Amino acid sequence: MPDTSPSESSLRHRPRGASRRAGPLPVVAIIIAVVALALAGWTLFLSLHDRASQAHYTDAQQAEAKVKACSAMDLVRRGISLNTNLQPAGGPGDITGSQAVAANARVALYDGGQYLLARLDTATPTDLAEAIRKFADTAMDIGAAATAGAQNSDPAQAARLQDADSANATITELCK
Repeated sequence: MPDTSPSESSLRHRPRGASRRAGPLPVVAIIIAVVALALAGWTLFLSLHDRASQAHYTDAQQAEAKVKACSAMDLVRRGISLNTNLQPAGGPGDITGSQAVAANARVALYDGGQYLLARLDTATPTDLAEAIRKFADTAMDIGAAATAGAQNSDPAQAARLQDADSANATITELCK
């Protein structure tokens, strides 16, 4: 007779797949869930903190931020207008010149959007900041779509251009 106790022999005869330990997968899943909850909580905290801190800006700080945002918008508006209305030096038949002009227009749109987002101050009045973000995002979308071959006559691109014009008009009013 073997030297095993009844509990040891019952462990040896356990059906396949029946194990006392489930392995590392549940532990990893729990760790991932805890990290996800922590990140969600941190994001919520930052969001609430940003909203609360905006309310503490003085009128002078908000006015200064508005001037800064409107100046940045004016600079970007001029850059986009200049570069999207250029004509190739060699005329319409200048293929290389046409491609260079188109590339400059795309750069003006995309970089202009990035520049605006980088220049937004947290003290910028909310309505102006939202309009500038909308314009910046739309300008970058226009530039990216143009880089991918979208023409201004494409319905989606035409809608983006209309959205940019609308945001531009809103910003012009808010910057008066």
